[in-house]
Parts: sequence; C-alpha cells; structure tokens
Amino acid sequence: MRLTARKGCLGSTLLLTFCFLAGIFSRFLMIEWKLILRFHPRINTGKQVPFTTRPPATTTAWEDSEEVKMLKELIAWPDSQGTPSFNLSTSPQNCDYRILNPRANYSVGETLELLVTTRDYLNRSKSYGGDYFQAKLHSPKLKAGVTGFVKDHKNGTYTVIFLLLWPGDLEISVHLVYTIEAIQILKTFRKTRPDKIYFQGSFQENGKEEITECNIYKLNGVLCEFIDPGTREKWYCVKPEKLPCSSWVYYQQGGARTVTSKEDDVFLDGKLIDQEVPRRIPAIHVLAGNSSQNEPLLPLCTPGLPMPDPSGFYYNDTWISRVCSSRTFPTPSNVTKCLSGKVVYMFGDSTLRQWWEYLEKFVPSLKTIDLHVPHEMGPILATDAENNYLIQWRGHGKPLRMTKIRVADLHYMANDINGIGGGPQVVIVFNIWAHFTYLPVDMYIQRVQSIRRAVVDLLYRSPQTTVIIKSANTGYKYLDVNDWISLQLDIILRRMFSGIPVAIVDAWQMTSCHYFPKIIHPWKKIIQNEVDILLSFICPS
Repeated sequence: MRLTARKGCLGSTLLLTFCFLAGIFSRFLMIEWKLILRFHPRINTGKQVPFTTRPPATTTAWEDSEEVKMLKELIAWPDSQGTPSFNLSTSPQNCDYRILNPRANYSVGETLELLVTTRDYLNRSKSYGGDYFQAKLHSPKLKAGVTGFVKDHKNGTYTVIFLLLWPGDLEISVHLVYTIEAIQILKTFRKTRPDKIYFQGSFQENGKEEITECNIYKLNGVLCEFIDPGTREKWYCVKPEKLPCSSWVYYQQGGARTVTSKEDDVFLDGKLIDQEVPRRIPAIHVLAGNSSQNEPLLPLCTPGLPMPDPSGFYYNDTWISRVCSSRTFPTPSNVTKCLSGKVVYMFGDSTLRQWWEYLEKFVPSLKTIDLHVPHEMGPILATDAENNYLIQWRGHGKPLRMTKIRVADLHYMANDINGIGGGPQVVIVFNIWAHFTYLPVDMYIQRVQSIRRAVVDLLYRSPQTTVIIKSANTGYKYLDVNDWISLQLDIILRRMFSGIPVAIVDAWQMTSCHYFPKIIHPWKKIIQNEVDILLSFICPS
C-alpha cells in the first residue's frame, strides 16, 4: 500500500514536472516560430519559409518593437557630415563615371559595372557617401530599358551593376536624385514635422457646422479621439467649440505648411533634384551571345515567388518579367477571358486606381455602376454582365489627401479585407505608401502590420485567394513625398510581406527605367504593362 502510494505520488510528481516543462518548451517553440515567421522570412539557403502555420491575429508590444527596430535598421541611411554647405554638397555636373574593365563588345547575360565618382560644387572629390542615385541602361530605338543596382561605398564612390539582357547598342543613364545633405533634411522633417500635411473635419449638427484640424497623430489642444473598433487605429481632430465630437460628418484634405528654411530650400531646389550625371561614355555594344547565356525558363506567375534584381526589363515597349513567365493581354477579349467569373477587390491610392480606370476604358463590356460617391475616394465599381466578373476600387482609408467625403464612407483596408470570405475566384489587390510619406516611419509600419494580419487571416481561411501587391512608383520630388522616402516605405512593405504567399507587381522598376519621364501617375503604356503583370498572376496560363 505504502509502496503503491509512494509510486503513485512519484508518478504524479513526474507527470506534473513533465507537463510543466512541456508547457515551457511548447511556449518557447511558439515564440521562436513567431519570430522566425515575422523577422526571418528567408532561410540561409534563400528559400521562402513555407506558409504552413497561421501567425497570431494580434502581436505584443514587445514583438512589434522588435520588428520596428529590425525594419529601421533595414532602411538605415548615412547622416551628413559636419555643417551642411551647398558648395560642399554633391554636384551632378561635376560627378563622372567610368566602366570597370571595359571591352569592345559584351554578350547578353553578362554584367556591366560602373564606378561613379562624386565631386562637390568646388570640383573637389567627396570623401563620404549617402547620395541617392538611380541608374538605368536603355536602348531608345528598341524601346528597351532596365534598372541598375547602386552600391554605396561610403567614401564618395559608388558601383552601379547592370545585367545585360538584350543585344544591340545600349546607353547608360545615371541620375543624382538627392544629395546626402538634402536627404538629411528629408529625414529630419519626416520625423519631427508631421504637421506639414494636415486634414480637416467637418462637424455638423442642427444646421450648425464647425471645421477643425485633424490628423493621425495627437494635435495640440482639446481633442476628439476616434478609435476604429476593428484595427484600433486612432484619428484625432481638434474639438469643436460648440459641437460634440459625435457630430463629425465629413473628412477632407486640408493643406500643406511650409516648414523649411531658406537654407533648407537651397538643397531641395527642384532644379537640383533628379539630375542626370553628364554622359561621357559612348553606347555599349552587346552581342546576342550563345544559348548557355540565355535567361532560364521561368515558372508560371504564382504568389510567393522570389524577386530577382532586376525584376524585369522593357523590350519593344513590353515588360519582360524575370520573376515568372508573364503574359500580355493585348485585346479586350484576352482580359475578359482571364477575369471571367472573378471578383477583384482593389484597395489603395490613385496610382492603383489607374489600373481600374485602364480596365474600365479598355474593355467595352465593362460598365461602371454609379454608387454616388466621389470618384477620387470610391468605392467605384465596374461589372461585366456578359463575362460575369466585377472590379472594385476603394481608397485605403485615412490618411488620404483627397476630396471631401463622408466619414462613414472611409474604410480602413484591413477591415474590408477581414470582411471578405475569399476563395479561388476572389482577387485582392492593394498598395499603400504615397499618403504616408509625410509621417514618421513607425506609423507606416503600424498600418502595414494591421493589413498583414488581415491578409494572413484571409489566406488562412481561404488559401486559394489570390493576393497581389502593387509596389510604390517613382516620380515624386517634394518635401513631403519623394522618391527617397517612397523607396524606404517600399522596402519596408516588401520585407513585411516576405515569406507570405502574395505576388508583387514591381511598379518601382517599371516606372524608373521606361523612356517616358517619371511622373507619379505613370503614362498609359506603363499602366498597360503593369496591368498585364497583374493579369499574369490572376491567369498564369
């Protein structure tokens, strides 16, 4: 009896100890998996982490802060040295570049390397880096172009690497987009002066109206705080003098404040932004090469594929993807055949709305349904009764620098995605970046985190749903929104969705190496190529 009891007690003790240790071990594994999934989307072999486990719907403050730290390190940029002086800043006219190991002829599949040397306005060599360059290789007659990879050596020199992807005579173009001194100003005002862009709230009740300033961050004074029940995002408006906070009816763009000094404006002069370094090298002769140098066979366009650099190139004005075997959709019937039976939800800004507008104009059978809302904000809806599909676009929610709209019609993208069941006929397309460039980067990360949770939940409940992200565009040159800040947000967005089975349309490269001038709302030919890549992911074969 005593021996049995003693054995029973011992067994119970061992069992409790085992359960306790197992609980700790399982919790440790759960934490480790969450960290791997969130912060280490690629294994050392370069393969994607398989999307087999559902991440948590919410995250702790500790995990969020770890991710924010990692993302900030990812976009870290050098600081300018000493007191900014215009004469000591980089002069695009005094910079030059030369080909490393030049040859008379090159072959398709090889790389071409340049060494860029920077000089200031006194024509003295720079000893530190941090300037932002963009480079492309192009053939105007062939309507061909590709971006180059720029490496900063932090000593005033930069290496530009091009992959040679087509035969013929190729021209080099190197642009100094922003000097390190200008970038220091952009960094400072992004962090310290989010009030440079503001919005307005219209409060109405019993025939009375008051308009006050609003924004995503806390303003000075007595405030109305609005918390979205789904995302927990906050929005603030200065409290009206006589009306209650509950009387907020309309949201609208306010304006922009001048926050720079005359000394700052010297570095941000539009005549100095995105200037081409003088060409001193003749055309590069590229031969077709042999079959062993040709591009490898590419997989079908499906979500989750790795993104090479460059991700593609233009040839005969058509974007040739290096991610997957992209297709073209030159006729309305090609489009309707692809989209038949589909429901396509688009969420984002006006650069994504361009895709909706292109399809609506290109396909005669696609008809708009007037929902009596501002076109700039949406939702805008087009249906094709003959081919049984619909396409909807809607703004991604506050903040949006757009027209006056009822607050009730403003939806956060994450909430809308959470309200979609998904399935093999459902396509989600989104972008988000341009309207967050005036804010500290933490606020952008927080928004993308909520969108990512919604996408992950959607793919968990409906893995056959197609999710496609449009990257940022090039073409902005202002204090509050510009290519340098856009690049930073684009890097963050891509990293935060790496390891998740979504597709990315690389609008960044598609807008940076075309022969058309860079503008924030790209030309129709570029939009057509972007939509072709979109449709390639919806209909890969």
